[in-house]
Amino acid sequence: MSRRVIIMGAAGRDFHNFNVFYRPKPEYQVVAFTATQIPDIEGRSYPASIAGSLYPKGIPIYAEEDLPRLIRELNADDVVFAYSDVSHEYVMHRASLVIANGASFILLGTRDTQLKPRIPCIAICAVRTGSGKSQTTRAVAKICRDLGLKVGIVRHPMPYGDLEKQRVQRFVTIDDLKKYECTIEECEEYEPHVVQGSIVYAGVDYGDILEAVQKECDVVLWDGGNNDLPFYKPNLHIVVADPLRAGHEVMYHPGEANFRSANLIIVNKCNDTTPDQIAELTKRAKELNPKAGFILANSAVSVDGGERIKGKRVLVIEDGPTMTHGGLKSGAGVSAAKKYGATEIVDPRPWLVGRLAETFRIYPDIGQVLPAMGYGEEQVHDLEKTINAVQCDLVVSATPIDITRLVTVKHPIVRVGYELEERPGQKVTLAAMVKQAVGK
Repeated sequence: MSRRVIIMGAAGRDFHNFNVFYRPKPEYQVVAFTATQIPDIEGRSYPASIAGSLYPKGIPIYAEEDLPRLIRELNADDVVFAYSDVSHEYVMHRASLVIANGASFILLGTRDTQLKPRIPCIAICAVRTGSGKSQTTRAVAKICRDLGLKVGIVRHPMPYGDLEKQRVQRFVTIDDLKKYECTIEECEEYEPHVVQGSIVYAGVDYGDILEAVQKECDVVLWDGGNNDLPFYKPNLHIVVADPLRAGHEVMYHPGEANFRSANLIIVNKCNDTTPDQIAELTKRAKELNPKAGFILANSAVSVDGGERIKGKRVLVIEDGPTMTHGGLKSGAGVSAAKKYGATEIVDPRPWLVGRLAETFRIYPDIGQVLPAMGYGEEQVHDLEKTINAVQCDLVVSATPIDITRLVTVKHPIVRVGYELEERPGQKVTLAAMVKQAVGK
């Protein structure tokens, strides 16, 4: 008798765990996925064309709130937890719910889920969402390009649309973002890399994606999502930690596993934090992962037209996931507004409409900023209406993309950029670690 399995996820790690571990094994039968974190991703099916010959009807995807009923009605033996950036306490509450309903609670490790590339692989992961993975990946990509290497960036999955069409995605130009009908969240991750000249891959089946990138690139960079573990076994595992959330490196799953397994720990945002917070992270790194390299870095903020901020009442738009399940109250946008002399950061809450108002109900601790939520057309429309309704003099946009490509903004707007900046005089450098990993 095969063991009947439900996989809990958020349209990412769950699909990968299935593809790599469960899909080829008749001794298991995956009877359902459950979905959370991302709006409107339940109610779909994992398509038969990807699920394989053992699943001719595909696999249904339900809302996670239905889990107790599903365990009973589908007679599930195992429930696999497969999403990221949640507290250890949250994970154990989910485990208790599963066990109370009679099933076993499973967490798969890297030995069972990582694929081995044939070309050098560098993975960039994090302790929490919003620590600075993307800017670190951009820095690593530049080092590789300067070494004459063709870079393929493989981004952690974000398949919120048609899963069959999204099985393997390749982004080389801005037009490719339109071709695949990318959400704001996807554009935030892909666009900066494309603009810098890297090829970006993403999708659903990361075995097929790996084969594609290996055919045309010299090195693969795993650009992690949330604080998840890499899907590929890396030559160099870089983990970015955020001193503004010092202590979270031992409080969140699977960020602690990343922190413990890293070859290189980068403590980012040192310019926005206190010496005590940096010292706490440094001490924890030496205790939990003394063999890892260690770098202190700043998140260097720049604004094109920053002088326009001085004396203005500004609406700050920040990266959506960082403000929601990342739990930060502010980011680069607030830093820029303060640096350049805004007289007031306008609270957007009185003008919220539709799905954005719902987002603030779900995440009541969002600060005095507007997260750039856009998982679907309705959210994008509500974002546009909210931005234009806010009574402000200027919009300070710290989302990594040119948001005016996706929404019409009636207010004057300036864009905030942020790049990784290593502090000088350190024994370990990012360039040296990358050169060693790629054999240069």
